[in-house]
Amino acid sequence: MPPHPTRVLVTGGAGFIGSSVVRFLLRETGADVLNLDALTYAGDLSTVEECAGDPRYSGRYGFARVDIRDGVALAEAFGRFRPDAVVHLAAESHVDRSIDAPATFLETNVMGTFTLLETALLHWRGLPDAEREKFRFVHVSTDEVYGSLGPTGMFTEESPARPRSPYAASKAAADHLVGAWNHTYGLPAVTTNCSNNYGPYQFPEKLIPLVIRAALAGRPLPVYGDGSQVRDWLFVEDHARALWRTLVAGSPGETYAIGGHNERTNLATVRTICSLLDELTPRDGGSYADQIAFVADRPGHDTRYAIDAAKAARDLEWLPRETFETGMRKTVAWYLANPDWPATAAAGERIGLGERVATRGAR
Repeated sequence: MPPHPTRVLVTGGAGFIGSSVVRFLLRETGADVLNLDALTYAGDLSTVEECAGDPRYSGRYGFARVDIRDGVALAEAFGRFRPDAVVHLAAESHVDRSIDAPATFLETNVMGTFTLLETALLHWRGLPDAEREKFRFVHVSTDEVYGSLGPTGMFTEESPARPRSPYAASKAAADHLVGAWNHTYGLPAVTTNCSNNYGPYQFPEKLIPLVIRAALAGRPLPVYGDGSQVRDWLFVEDHARALWRTLVAGSPGETYAIGGHNERTNLATVRTICSLLDELTPRDGGSYADQIAFVADRPGHDTRYAIDAAKAARDLEWLPRETFETGMRKTVAWYLANPDWPATAAAGERIGLGERVATRGAR
């Protein structure tokens, strides 16, 4: 097992999961951190405000606004920081947006990952032998690359890639690139595939924060189809800890499935949110569940995801600490305490209806 990393470069570190990783690294480890983020609509530096006073973040390094498709900017960041570990989280991640604008997902998730891999490979090859042995590249992916499960069974590291949305296809392509750069060029890269994350600072286009905000505003709570789709929910701070364990104990070339052991239908998840809101901030008359509104399903909506995280438990010595009940209570309480976060997020209209017209030729 290599020594613990001391200089960790995080891509997408102003986003939901990335900022949790940055906060975890500064709170729980002794590593210096460089946070690279393009600050697209879902990137918000308020997610790492608490890190500003830490000299391992706010000193020589800290934050740099960098798009992972920009090889020149990446090379400058690597040369300045000289990381001994990379945690790659920068990505376009919302399925509905990928249905309407797939090109953006291919540009960032595929070409951006390619550019980052090339930069990391050049950096790694230039390190002294001892530092090369220590270096790790962790690529953070999703269980959505595996497609959809039936009523039984779970995804494992051996599950074949069968992506069914433009988002999932772009992440599956990135997974294959990372594996190829490990096998062909020797880059010490590891891939993780996680289940649905939730927790503080999640952009409110996602189900849980969207429902919380809509409920408090008295708006309908949209549930796709009949709400029977099943997701395995992973509290974001448990995920951040899993990624640190991957850096410390993961083996290059391996894949680790990271799941929360919390399968719930979407309708049950929405009802849990309503029940917590009924308890913590009762509305005048009735339950928040009265606002549930069933809407037309999303095109190609996957039926069920579930992760078998036995390998992560065995090899990384990681298990989630939060149950669905404890994690959801923390999440709802956080959004109640931060009702205006983020200030830039509007209610918006539904996207991802599958009605876009395909474009012809190169952009």
